[in-house]
Amino acid sequence: MYMKPIFALILSFSMSLHLSAQGIEFYHGSFKEALEESQKTGKPIFLDAFAKWCGPCKRMAATTFKDDAVGAFFNKNFISLKIDWEESEGVSLRSKYPVSAYPTLLFIDNKGEVIHKVVGGLDANGLLKQGEIALGKVDYSRDYAKQYEGGDRSPELMYNYVKALNKSGKPSLSVSNEYLRTQPDLTTEFNKRFILEGAVEADSRIFDLLIKHQTEIGMLEGLEAVRNRIELACTNTVNKAIQFQTPELLEEAKSKMKANLPDKADAFIAKADYDYHKAAKDAAKFGKACDAYAKKIAKGDPKGLAKLATDIANSFSKDEKCMKLAEKYAKEAAEKGNDYQFYVTYAQILQTNGKKKQALAAANKSLEMVKTGETIDSGAVQSIEKLIKQIES
Repeated sequence: MYMKPIFALILSFSMSLHLSAQGIEFYHGSFKEALEESQKTGKPIFLDAFAKWCGPCKRMAATTFKDDAVGAFFNKNFISLKIDWEESEGVSLRSKYPVSAYPTLLFIDNKGEVIHKVVGGLDANGLLKQGEIALGKVDYSRDYAKQYEGGDRSPELMYNYVKALNKSGKPSLSVSNEYLRTQPDLTTEFNKRFILEGAVEADSRIFDLLIKHQTEIGMLEGLEAVRNRIELACTNTVNKAIQFQTPELLEEAKSKMKANLPDKADAFIAKADYDYHKAAKDAAKFGKACDAYAKKIAKGDPKGLAKLATDIANSFSKDEKCMKLAEKYAKEAAEKGNDYQFYVTYAQILQTNGKKKQALAAANKSLEMVKTGETIDSGAVQSIEKLIKQIES
């Protein structure tokens, strides 16, 4: 029997989980003020050039921009701005940023240059993907790189270069190590700040220096800044362990997190093991990591459990033990959440597990919940009816 890939329906389901959140917090100010803010913070600008009459613009404003995953990503990484391109400020910006259709989404660096451009409406996943592409094109290090390659090794240049490399997601350890090796006294205020900025991986000498001087650095930059850097460095080492499939690095990151941030260690370790074994495609170890993830990350939350079930199904759909876990978490999410969307996920996973009767029961319950709700979502009704037909066939 042919089965539609489980991720297709679950993907649309997972997007619908975010509709009640705040989404993107748009900047209240002019483009000039946003550009000044970009120069201060280092965040690029995300500019929605829209028109009042534009249908796709309205849909994005009502759905995509209100998605909580989109909001979390864009609020963290961008200064977001909405400008009507047919009124006041929008008209004055046309010569520098020509727009031929609406919406046009512009990603602009702190020099006012367009680094990425997208024409047309996007759903939440599409906008997240474009945002990631735009971030990958931001390079704050170019100007400093020219000076560095020209022989400039002044402390200020080295610090700013490392900071810019970090912002751009580029390797910076070699530059940091080069500078710190020349310093006879690592306890100056400047060098303590340099150590904080340079400690980007837990498996490094600079990270050990951060731990050694964390109290003094915390007095300068704040304890929260130190804690955030420790977590970032441990996360980066986990990512490196995943990239090169090196279990020793995984264990080092977990050990250093436990030693230095014990209050966050359990959740960190659960996620690290989960991500590592998923990437390694080790179904047995991944299955064991799922229980820890469910306890320490999902914590019984229906949305978290549904996401976990979906992730398992997408990654290990052919492994019987993993799919039993997916079914278990999907069932728990459906029963605790009591929402038609969770029953859609449960029905899909039951279908994949060959449990036709139970899958039909879950799908029909989902359909009943939609039809008896305060407002009937015709799109959801059609999707669930289609799912029921797939199960029956």
